[in-house]
Amino acid sequence: MAKKSLGEMSFLDHLEELRWLLVRSTIAIVVIAGACYFIDDYIFDTIIFGPKDPNFITYRFFCQLTRFCGVDDSYACATEFSFIIQNTEVGGQFSIYLWILITAGFILGFPYILYEFWRFISPALYENERKKAGLFIIVSSILFFIGVLFGYFVIVPLSINFFGTFNVSKTIVNQFTVDSYISMIKTSVIVSGLVFELPIIIYFLTKLGLITPAFLRKYRRAAIVIILIVAAIATPPDIPSQVVVSIPILILYEVSILISALVVKKEKENEQIS
Repeated sequence: MAKKSLGEMSFLDHLEELRWLLVRSTIAIVVIAGACYFIDDYIFDTIIFGPKDPNFITYRFFCQLTRFCGVDDSYACATEFSFIIQNTEVGGQFSIYLWILITAGFILGFPYILYEFWRFISPALYENERKKAGLFIIVSSILFFIGVLFGYFVIVPLSINFFGTFNVSKTIVNQFTVDSYISMIKTSVIVSGLVFELPIIIYFLTKLGLITPAFLRKYRRAAIVIILIVAAIATPPDIPSQVVVSIPILILYEVSILISALVVKKEKENEQIS
């Protein structure tokens, strides 16, 4: 099947399509954010401030794991966090409230955003590729939500556990601003969700001929170094946390190599058939 000619649309037509993509996506985010208003107590009390509770599921898991392995559990089994969260700006809480609802709208509306993105690029795809829209949206959404959950249940608790218990002196009391606390959660969750889209990104880059499996294998060591640096930035400065975060990303990289190889193999088969 021949591709639809991109010449049928001018540069301004593409910009117009992109503008409407952004408009529709923004409307979807705002609508979902408005719906989240009715469960705001659950979002803040259970989700946002859940990880600051020493009985949070992640802390209990790592505590039991360290005890099972017979290692020192003083770090993993914190009974309390010696910090408080405070607001220091007049409109601080209201601003945080709005941004949390918008963030929730973005996360929950991500499948629709993917759908809009697919509509935008579909004219450049083959007919049989356009029929895979459902698969693309489902797989990409699953990877994103897995990344969000990983960020929330792993990266966020590790960060809070480290910084919430770290003291250079007993005379210093940790008083974190609500803005810095929630900013850490938003960044960890969204960045983690986007990082887990790596296999999808590699798939499209391979389809465009910008990436090959040979290239990914050749620079595997460099990729590992970059992954370790990213893990060091995203997590507290302790080796166990960095290892925990690095492992899933390394697995995603290896999966991406496999996907790239499958794409190249499929394209060669299609060329032989044609």
